[in-house]
Amino acid sequence: MSYSQSTWKTWLHLIRHNKVGFLGFLGVLFFILLSFVGPYFIPLDTETKIDQIYQPPSSEHWLGTDSEGRDIFSQIVHGGRDVLMVAFLAGLMSTGIAVVLGSLSALAGGWVDQAIMGLADIVLTIPHFPLLAVLAGLVRLDNYVYLAVILAALAWPSLARAIRAQVLSLRERDFVEAARTLDLGTRHIILREILPNMVSYIVINLIFAMTSAIYAQVGLVFLGLVPFSGQNWGVMLSLAWTRGAIFYKNSFWYIMAPVLAIVLFQLSLVSFARLLEEIFDPRLRAVG
Repeated sequence: MSYSQSTWKTWLHLIRHNKVGFLGFLGVLFFILLSFVGPYFIPLDTETKIDQIYQPPSSEHWLGTDSEGRDIFSQIVHGGRDVLMVAFLAGLMSTGIAVVLGSLSALAGGWVDQAIMGLADIVLTIPHFPLLAVLAGLVRLDNYVYLAVILAALAWPSLARAIRAQVLSLRERDFVEAARTLDLGTRHIILREILPNMVSYIVINLIFAMTSAIYAQVGLVFLGLVPFSGQNWGVMLSLAWTRGAIFYKNSFWYIMAPVLAIVLFQLSLVSFARLLEEIFDPRLRAVG
């Protein structure tokens, strides 16, 4: 049996036995399909129907209707794309920045290390949400890419410090010393010798960076600081609040549908992280 076949067999074994992680994987896959494929099959209900305001869930409206009689489920389907895109982009960029700067800081040392860690300390001391609120007032964050860049620019320091500590430990290993002796260069040492030994740690932190980005994004949208023009789970919460849905006894699903979508997606990500941790870190495997 080849190495790749053995690896896939081990992964499938882990997926089959880690039921919580597998459920998390299915949950993440479900929300991805719901948000990116669902809108092609389920049109967004934009028609106001006064006679169907706050209808309970039914075969016609799976999650009931909102304050204008529009179908809530169609809004959930069309509202996930921006949330997932911002989460993925912000998590990917912040993790990438942290890995590069943390590794460079540990390997270069000296004034480079001091400069990077000094910058990280400055960013860590800044209250992020108030700063995001101020930036939202100065810059029109109606594009999810701009928002993801800003979230990533504020989220990298903690992971960068952790990566630096990991690299400081790994650089004392024999294989790194051998690469340094052969003068293979910093890029080779980081990409070929050190990063493969931190894959599990990086992947798990990518997941947690995505969850943090979701909370920050939805909070900003809920407060009206990020004027997304399209449908969004945060926009749904904001509209439900401004239209006083909390004061209507039949508005439960209008308020809770986006909340449950966010919570279930977060729960799926965290559960999926448990599976990824076992896949990428052989020390945590309980295969037998």
